[in-house]
Amino acid sequence: MLPYRPHRTPRGVRRPDALLWIVQAVLAVMFAMAGVMKTTQPKDKLVEKLPWVADFSAGAVRFIGIVEFVGALGLILPAATGIATVLTPLAAVGLGITMLLAATYHARKKEFPAIGLNAVLLILAVLVAWGRSGPYSL
Repeated sequence: MLPYRPHRTPRGVRRPDALLWIVQAVLAVMFAMAGVMKTTQPKDKLVEKLPWVADFSAGAVRFIGIVEFVGALGLILPAATGIATVLTPLAAVGLGITMLLAATYHARKKEFPAIGLNAVLLILAVLVAWGRSGPYSL
């Protein structure tokens, strides 16, 4: 059986590939903004917007912000430059793990509305990891 080959548009861009780029861009923007916010704002100011920050040290919050920002870069730069492209699915997996840990924390605190965003970001990260890895990656 032949592997799935997506339909090519007149310009030669595969539609699923374009969809993955859109998902990657959305994830990268969201994680980059969150990462910059967590690394540049004081903890007291963050607690107003993100109540969970009160349960963590300032260093832990900064570390989470750095992880999110580096993950955002990893979603875009390797795939865009063609250099070390294996880092794109790895960045997606890392961000997915971050969202899984965040959802676990919110579940323990019974903050169920926060889990929804974590779940959506986790699903999108898994989609990128799957779409950018393997022998038939896009």
